[in-house]
Amino acid sequence: MNLNHLRGSLVALVTPFDQEGNPDFERLGYLIDWHLAAGTDGIVILGTTGESSTMTQEEDDAVCKFTVERVSGRIPVIAGSGSNCTQSMLERSLKFQALGANGLLLIAPYYNKANEEGMVRHFLAIADQVEIPCILYNVPGRTGCSIPVSVVKRLAAHPRIAGIKEASGDMGYAMEIAALLSEDFVMYSGNDDITVPLLSIGATGVISVLANILPAETHRMVWDYLNGDTQGAAEMQLRYLELIHCLFSEVNPIPVKTALALMGKCESHMRLPLYDMSESARKTLAISMRKAQLL
Repeated sequence: MNLNHLRGSLVALVTPFDQEGNPDFERLGYLIDWHLAAGTDGIVILGTTGESSTMTQEEDDAVCKFTVERVSGRIPVIAGSGSNCTQSMLERSLKFQALGANGLLLIAPYYNKANEEGMVRHFLAIADQVEIPCILYNVPGRTGCSIPVSVVKRLAAHPRIAGIKEASGDMGYAMEIAALLSEDFVMYSGNDDITVPLLSIGATGVISVLANILPAETHRMVWDYLNGDTQGAAEMQLRYLELIHCLFSEVNPIPVKTALALMGKCESHMRLPLYDMSESARKTLAISMRKAQLL
């Protein structure tokens, strides 16, 4: 499956847990089916929203295998295989490829960071050895480092590096990345609050937290813009802005899991160090959800 031309709304899917803290595959299957019916264009598993950082490799493998089998080729499945250990990232990437993932999401090396050459080699170590497309993931608020534009420029030329999830919130940086875009290297918004602004400078979609609770609407907003209804897309962006802000009022995915629980879609169970949403923030979220007719 060619990800170079993948456009639209890709959900950064949560990983449901049961009361014992184990992955809840019944709920995961329900969420996947809901996204398929709602028109979601791609599923991104085991990312920040999927809580992979607190899951074992065996659990990650099981979630990847289950998702690939449940989706059954209907839309692309992209697995977050990133690590700040290059060898671990390579092993995870090869395993997810073997399990049938259509692409990989590769985060910048957090904590230890890297100089320019080290960062280039970190990503190339995977792109040179896998056979499926890779999407870079720039999220300095999480990693403590940004992928320099010069690094992105070098990596964009690689045949298996298909794009970047840009989640810095820095429009200046995003515009420099936009200058590098081509048919073979695309950009996805990684911030729900500026999806339409990034589409306006050449992004082809969003890897979305909002889509967890508004899958059809997020899909429509992106495709309205791509199909020329820029005003309609902008209106939707503004309509849901308050809700988006509530989804990031505490550390992701605490609010979005709380929202899904309020909707009856899955339990809000998370793994430490994440914990239940504060009562005041939960009430504000519920008010915003009612305005969006989700409750």
